[in-house]
Amino acid sequence: MFTMTNFAKRGRLSISWRACILLVGLCCPFPVVSSYATDSITEIQQNKTKKFRGNVLDEAGAPVAGATVQIQGKAGGVITDIDGNFTIEVGESDVLQITFIGLETQLVPVRGKASMKIVMKELRDELEEVTVVAFAKQKKESVIGSIQTVKPAELKTPSSNLTTSLAGRMAGVIAYQRSGEPGKDNANFFIRGVTTFGYKKDPLILLDNVEVSSDDLARVQPDDIASFSVLKDATSTALYGARGANGVILVTTKEGKEGKAQVSVRVENSFSAPTKMIDIADPISYMRLNNEAVLTRDPQGVIPYPESKIANTMAPNRNPYVYPTVDWMKEMFKDYTVNQRVNFNVRGGGSVATYYLAGTFSNDTGLLKNDGLNNFNSNISLKKYNILSTFNIHLTKTTEVKVRFQADFDDYRGPVDGGNILFDHAIHASPVDFPKYYLPDLQNQGVGHPLFGNVEGANHINPYAIMTSGYKDYSRTNISAQAEIEQNLDFITEGLTVQGHFSTVRRSYFDVSRSYTPYYYKIGFYDKESDNYVLQALNPDSGTEYLGYSEGPKDVYTQIYMQAKANYVRKFGLHDVGALLVYQRKEELLGNAGSVIKSLPKRNQGISGRMSYGYDSRYFAEFNFGYNGSERFAQNERYGFFPSIGGAWMLSNEAFWRPIEKVANKLKLKVTYGLVGNDAIGSDSDRFFYLSNMNMNSSGRGQVFGTNWGNYKDGISTVRYPNEFITWEVAKKLNIGFELGLFNSLDVQFDYFREDRSKILMDRSFIPTTMGLEASVRANVGEAASHGVDLSVNYNHWFNNKIWLQGYGNFTYATSEFKVADEPDYAAAGLPWRSRVGYSLSQQWGYIAERLFVDEADIANSPVQSFGTYLPGDIKYKDINKDGKISDADLVPIGYPTTPEITYGFGLSMGFKNWDISCFFQGSARSSFFIDSEQIAPFNNPPSTTGSYTRKTALFQAIADSYWSEEHRDIYAFWPRLSTESIKNNTQVSTWWMRDGSFMRLKSLELGYSFPQQMIKKIHLTKLRLYANGTNLLTFSKFKLWDPEMGGLGVGYPNQRVINLGIQVDF
Repeated sequence: MFTMTNFAKRGRLSISWRACILLVGLCCPFPVVSSYATDSITEIQQNKTKKFRGNVLDEAGAPVAGATVQIQGKAGGVITDIDGNFTIEVGESDVLQITFIGLETQLVPVRGKASMKIVMKELRDELEEVTVVAFAKQKKESVIGSIQTVKPAELKTPSSNLTTSLAGRMAGVIAYQRSGEPGKDNANFFIRGVTTFGYKKDPLILLDNVEVSSDDLARVQPDDIASFSVLKDATSTALYGARGANGVILVTTKEGKEGKAQVSVRVENSFSAPTKMIDIADPISYMRLNNEAVLTRDPQGVIPYPESKIANTMAPNRNPYVYPTVDWMKEMFKDYTVNQRVNFNVRGGGSVATYYLAGTFSNDTGLLKNDGLNNFNSNISLKKYNILSTFNIHLTKTTEVKVRFQADFDDYRGPVDGGNILFDHAIHASPVDFPKYYLPDLQNQGVGHPLFGNVEGANHINPYAIMTSGYKDYSRTNISAQAEIEQNLDFITEGLTVQGHFSTVRRSYFDVSRSYTPYYYKIGFYDKESDNYVLQALNPDSGTEYLGYSEGPKDVYTQIYMQAKANYVRKFGLHDVGALLVYQRKEELLGNAGSVIKSLPKRNQGISGRMSYGYDSRYFAEFNFGYNGSERFAQNERYGFFPSIGGAWMLSNEAFWRPIEKVANKLKLKVTYGLVGNDAIGSDSDRFFYLSNMNMNSSGRGQVFGTNWGNYKDGISTVRYPNEFITWEVAKKLNIGFELGLFNSLDVQFDYFREDRSKILMDRSFIPTTMGLEASVRANVGEAASHGVDLSVNYNHWFNNKIWLQGYGNFTYATSEFKVADEPDYAAAGLPWRSRVGYSLSQQWGYIAERLFVDEADIANSPVQSFGTYLPGDIKYKDINKDGKISDADLVPIGYPTTPEITYGFGLSMGFKNWDISCFFQGSARSSFFIDSEQIAPFNNPPSTTGSYTRKTALFQAIADSYWSEEHRDIYAFWPRLSTESIKNNTQVSTWWMRDGSFMRLKSLELGYSFPQQMIKKIHLTKLRLYANGTNLLTFSKFKLWDPEMGGLGVGYPNQRVINLGIQVDF
């Protein structure tokens, strides 16, 4: 009998049951959820059995050897032979389940049959049918925007930094890596080049819908990635409004799947070494050329190394502490280092809840040597711990809750100054003036500190002493927690869903250093007959034997993000319609801001929307918009509207295409146009442009007063003038492209793009000084443009179930130009080549170096160069304006931009039976960089920001091999006339020091072996694969001094070549 009481009791029972399932599933996901998924069959009907024979084929008709055939719901089974045949005992009502890696599982009812041919289809991941777009997923055929996706497997390289694997992998993405130091090896990357000279040039990065930094992206593990998409045009980025002008990178992580627990473990051990070390000349050449550098500039000068010193240094039985020859690179750095990585993940679940849990540990070590001089190790050791957990819980058939937790922890120990600076120190230390340390003499036996070498004054760089004098520890924590709830509203109208999202990010960083001040010594007396020396202490009062303590910067950061979304997707006959509306709000707060402005919360919010229409899978149209608000601007400029529109035509779905569809299975034409904004036009400390910024304690505006003028009071100065008209950068983007498929194997995607960027914030540099302004005035007056093409090609073919082949490649050409820049009227001044308008945003200006001066007569008959004293053998520049002198008026555009205009990548993968091999090449072209001649000038003391040491630069072998001298007046030698001081004439930015940055490298090579299924199934594994791979194995470039990808930063920590061994086990 129905009563309200019984109804309430049933309701409470139902709620209690669901609550129990939810609670137990969250607390004990593995055994409980797995049990819930697999124990639903409580009894198996016993059937009369018979023999069933089958033949398993793939879609191409080739036999599938090694497929597993079993009766659904029962343990055991058989394996198909080399011809795809199998025999199994079955009952009349049994259902066969056939599985094979890479093919869809087939369920075949026996239904009284005695034999059957079974065709298995290729397994198609969901991401092969849909594309992740802004705030949603779309069927690939209906996507109009320019979106590039990459398979997560292609990002699996032997590196703990994901950004290092981006170069050359995706059309439209320009990436390069300037350093190989662990923790500082992030690649710089841009989408379709750079089209702004404002503050922010890099793309927006979203990890599971939450904005993250490139540091956060670097720590994402490829094993945990479900999709990686790059949004390049206005239609795909317009929903991000004020944040999407520089493109968007969307990364989603994996979620659980219904079924028993699937565990995957990957273990790697790698050997890392520099791709290229700088070749340094031998110490004898160093001394002789140093002497020559003195005398070639001043014949009466005093040489630093007499012949007796050189002869004693060359003597076979010399005392190496008295006559040192130190190769600082070899003394400080190892040939290679060893790194480790372990990734573990498990996924599974039942009809109520699914889960994905993952953990990764990596240990990256540096190249610094540790010889036991101290009781601590100052070599770089960066340990990273990554944790990811995702739970999808179906509260009802129409309500799903998703909870995601992600945490990254970094623990670092390394030298106080960092590896990059130590490499720089090693280049700028003399190899012959002192050893790294002395063995104790009689009076220093038993001292409690190392006896480091130096010269009088103890102010020269001893890089070994700096490296071993202490260490730095830092800890970085980044925790992200997300909760989503999605409600299907089909009971209101079919295809309608709503979703709420809340996430928070908590980040912290601190570092501490412990170090001592080295004791420095020099040889005070040396008795050559007894080979004994007496040491002289150089800093007995300032050296220390204990480790001091200092605190570094601290960072505490929180972010709260909220999002509400309504999505509608429905089909009416031949009509596909869709609508999306999103509200989002974000707030950020710094815990150690350091200033009033930075201490205020940063907030932005906006509404975004999409309306899409498709007819008969042939014609598609889409409208997107973003309406965003930013705190940076005054009330009248605070909100911006950024719309876009696009259309596509799938010709291959037309009736007239059918005769050629076997050849050209796909052809889609598409065009998009729209506006996207950028509100990141200033740093965190440069906010609220509509407000003035005053320094109330400005020493430059102080007053002295009193009877003896002994009192002082700081004054007030203007840091920034208010401008209520400052607003967003606006990007107008056009994209025209096509997608072509041939023979169901070859896919081609081509896009032409153009962007016009306006309202770029600039300093008004040419306001008359008579106006009395003490701070710069800024306005949205800059304009720039870019255009180019990107192309991607993919080829996939299975010859049979034993042999497969994949080929892939991409190409990007992106160039930019100034359209409007705040600069003088150079044309009116007769100097049109000085104008930036019409040139690339990263175009470089410099002098054209014709050659080296031959002799004094050559100097006398040449235009006057206004860069100090110069002699024969110094650089001669071209007089562009023919005024008889070399000045700023002769600066012209030289070389290519610093950002590569061409990037590309191509690779090949193939498999035979259980073996697979793949290779990938990556390169860039049309870029230039300058060698910093001051930093590599031998025997010089170049400027430094890393301390007050006196530096004495090493002699590069390239300089020793090719320099101008009185005996060899080579006017095209690599190096001008030698000098022990910086020659201003020779350090000018010019074509003499410009180098072509183009290169191509074998980015990766991998060989793997997967053990046969029939073998590993016996030990209850689903996959066992061994592999060896490497990155940065070969480099092809005209530039030979250092790795060309490092550009002009070659004296730092080099990029790394990695050889890696790994094993992957799934069960």
